[in-house]
Amino acid sequence: QLQLVESGGGLVQPGGSLRLSCAASGFTLDAYAIGWFRQAPGKEREGVSCFSKRGGSTNYRDSVKGRFTISRDNAKNTVYLQMNSLKPEDTAIYYCAADRTPICSADATRYDYWGQGTQVTVSS
Repeated sequence: QLQLVESGGGLVQPGGSLRLSCAASGFTLDAYAIGWFRQAPGKEREGVSCFSKRGGSTNYRDSVKGRFTISRDNAKNTVYLQMNSLKPEDTAIYYCAADRTPICSADATRYDYWGQGTQVTVSS
């Protein structure tokens, strides 16, 4: 059974850091485009960052550029999102998702498999 499991969320003060993990089972992450999304209360789900299939390219939404970094460990079949200099507006549930097409995209409707999400709260 294909499954994605996120972890690493929590409560952090503004300016702090968190590293989210997305572990896959039942399939090889490297064969999919992988995206990180987030959804804040009352807002639509938005793309944060993504890896194309085989990790050929990455993309970030403008508001996280220079602060967030997506990476992958193929041996662990895990994708990470390192989040630095966190701001209160980064507060949301963060999801990882896998897309069978090779292209990195911020369009959530393209993705076939989703994790259950992990809460990130940035507050003093």
